[in-house]
Amino acid sequence: MTHSSFNAPSDGRFTGVVIAFDLDGTLVDTAPDLMGALNTLLGEEGLPPLAYETAPLLVGRGAKVMIERGFAAAGEPLDEARASRLFERYISLYLGRIADESRPFEGMIDCLDALQAEGAILAVCTNKRTDLSLALLDKLDLTKRFKVIVGADQAPRPKPDASHLLHTIALAGGDPARALMVGDSINDVLAARNAGVPVVLVSFGYTDIPPRDMDADVLIDRFDEFWAAALKLVPAL
Repeated sequence: MTHSSFNAPSDGRFTGVVIAFDLDGTLVDTAPDLMGALNTLLGEEGLPPLAYETAPLLVGRGAKVMIERGFAAAGEPLDEARASRLFERYISLYLGRIADESRPFEGMIDCLDALQAEGAILAVCTNKRTDLSLALLDKLDLTKRFKVIVGADQAPRPKPDASHLLHTIALAGGDPARALMVGDSINDVLAARNAGVPVVLVSFGYTDIPPRDMDADVLIDRFDEFWAAALKLVPAL
């Protein structure tokens, strides 16, 4: 896919517009490594692995929730003390394989190239911890593409609270009146709504709610549809 496939007008119409992307399930298909680390942890605790197909029900609301849901799905709900202990072990396992199988979604890099060429300011607004986000993006050679990368630990409160998105926009040097959120989950939609920012939702991410039921401004099935989606929303900005 090339820049031209986005029908980019080359008029700089995105100049100064902050486009904040969620990470897991939006920019990068991370489920293989997230589930791989979880299944290793389950095995260490004497439990059977979970099928990859369960990922949409587990991924997307942070590692702690993923562990709690994963162990519940394996038939062994966790108390808080055990969940905290296993969380640290999970993080260690995940860091050891953070980009073994995780890959950018098809067309994503070309989309970022086109947006940057038109003057957009790109940011990451994720409930993933910032150190884990940086480790993943570094491994995939993507960090340099973003002005800021703001995990939940660097925000006043995590998504769906508006402050996470608003803080990301401010750190990127932007204005919420000229910003756009891109995500895959209800946390992304609600964060955008709470911040008064339009939102584009991708249909290929990780969510236990059908994407068409989340009332995004625009829903896309592929990144080569993003340019047209963003152009629809730019006049409103």
